[in-house]
Amino acid sequence: MPPHDGLSVGLFDRPELDDRERRRAASFLRPRDAALYVCAHLALRHVLGVRLGVAPGDVRLTRAPCPGCGGPHGRPVLEGSSPAVRFSLSHSEGTALVAVAETAVGVDVQGLPGADTVDVCLPALHPDERAELTQEPVGVLPAAFGQLWARKEAYLKGLGTGLGRSPSLDYLGTRVHRRPDGWTVTDLACGPHHRAAVALREPAPVAVPVRRLSLGRLVPDLAADIS
Repeated sequence: MPPHDGLSVGLFDRPELDDRERRRAASFLRPRDAALYVCAHLALRHVLGVRLGVAPGDVRLTRAPCPGCGGPHGRPVLEGSSPAVRFSLSHSEGTALVAVAETAVGVDVQGLPGADTVDVCLPALHPDERAELTQEPVGVLPAAFGQLWARKEAYLKGLGTGLGRSPSLDYLGTRVHRRPDGWTVTDLACGPHHRAAVALREPAPVAVPVRRLSLGRLVPDLAADIS
């Protein structure tokens, strides 16, 4: 499988990755996106490997049945592992997040959207979310929308449905007490160019510890490809 021009020769030959991950990495048109995908999945495997007490390459990933049609393309899960180990992965424009928990969890990171994206996606939101966003000044609307959408995708990932469930059904706006019962949805600080959130199936608010992984230490030979 030939590498993209300008990328590390070993990008698609990482022994920690499985065949599905290698094929997916090779499918990206932009070299930087391919490198981010590989780095994100290597980080996921390192984090899960520590949690499970195995080498990153021995982490077996598969797909849960799709909640809509039952096909083998639902959320990523650990193959043959205890259901007490749940995880979620998201990456966007140079940033990746990995969440690991003992309950259902979803995480999402979004690059700040443009005005056109906001205009196209606004009608898909819950009516009360749309009402909140229309009150925002034009200058802060992209950031407010990006944060809301990160909450929404994190929650839908936690449910296991993804966007197979209509974004209009659930309120994830600024009024915390109105968010879905039985879930804690927390905004995560991700710098000025991204918005991020994590959703946990926990009925009471819980603290969400965040740890930063050094890409240079984790995969030093790939760090330059996404910088």
